[in-house]
Amino acid sequence: MRLGLALGYWGRRPDPRHLELARHAEQLGYHSVWTAESWGSDAFTPLTWIAARTRRIRLGTAVAQMAARTPTATAMHALTLDHLSGGRMLLGLGLSGPQVVEGWYGRPFPASPLTATREYVDVVRQVLHRQGPVVLNGRFHQHPYHGPDGTGLGKPLRSITHPLRRGLPPVLLGAEGPKNIAQTTRIADGWLPLYWSPTRAAALYGDALAAAPAGFMVAPLVRAQVCTDVSEGLLPVKAMLAFYVGGMGHASRNFHAELMARMGFEDAAHRIRELFAESRRAEAVAAVPDAFADEISLVGPRERIAERLESWRRGPVTDLLVVAPDRATLRVLAELNASL
Repeated sequence: MRLGLALGYWGRRPDPRHLELARHAEQLGYHSVWTAESWGSDAFTPLTWIAARTRRIRLGTAVAQMAARTPTATAMHALTLDHLSGGRMLLGLGLSGPQVVEGWYGRPFPASPLTATREYVDVVRQVLHRQGPVVLNGRFHQHPYHGPDGTGLGKPLRSITHPLRRGLPPVLLGAEGPKNIAQTTRIADGWLPLYWSPTRAAALYGDALAAAPAGFMVAPLVRAQVCTDVSEGLLPVKAMLAFYVGGMGHASRNFHAELMARMGFEDAAHRIRELFAESRRAEAVAAVPDAFADEISLVGPRERIAERLESWRRGPVTDLLVVAPDRATLRVLAELNASL
């Protein structure tokens, strides 16, 4: 199992520790570093900054939002960064949800998310493979565009930039529903799970992952922190869960809450959403069960983390993307992973 460093997205301003942590992770032998975007900073620019100041570590987006760019624009970003970094790009994509797609990007959330994702990836792969002009007569993506408001003058185009690596960079998808995960194994090179519980993985994802090809990446995010007080160490995990479950979705459609419910915490998910909707955010954080936060994270003394890390290694996880607040935790994870 390889280790990655997940930096997420900026809050109010850039985090000055991000570059330091990325360079430290590279020194420790981490395989990859990942950036993200929500409705503030983008994923590609910070990754380019890190690329210019590192040499070996792979560079991933976890995730770049599909609604933010046309698929050809996303492929151009990935292709450019792959060249500038010497072939280190890993392209992670996610559809996001209706609240973000319609509220921030000002476009309709697709009526058929699976079809929209499939078409998006198809176009991205056509650009990256460069085997011919990009052509797709899809429901959501048309190349060339031939809608009633077009000029009719568009023609199929092939990227003028050649790929550095044939068929690459790899494409990974953030997916949460069973059908979406199953499709991911067919159309992508890897999967970026949001919550991963080693004890529930087989029951939750076994069927969806059954047809995954050899070399398919499974790269979940995990919050890790070496500390003496487990309850205190779980507070950032609970804050993250409260925000995702309560704040990143509508009451009628919230993929994160639905995933938490499938993992056995339906009542808690409902309560978190209620509290968050009433702007009772501290209470929403407190309503996240410690048991749920604990099983999707690696928090506590070194010995406890070592014991729990083994369960992550026994399953299908190929890359563990670590969200860590300090250099010491990154070092401990590297040492433990190398010794197991």
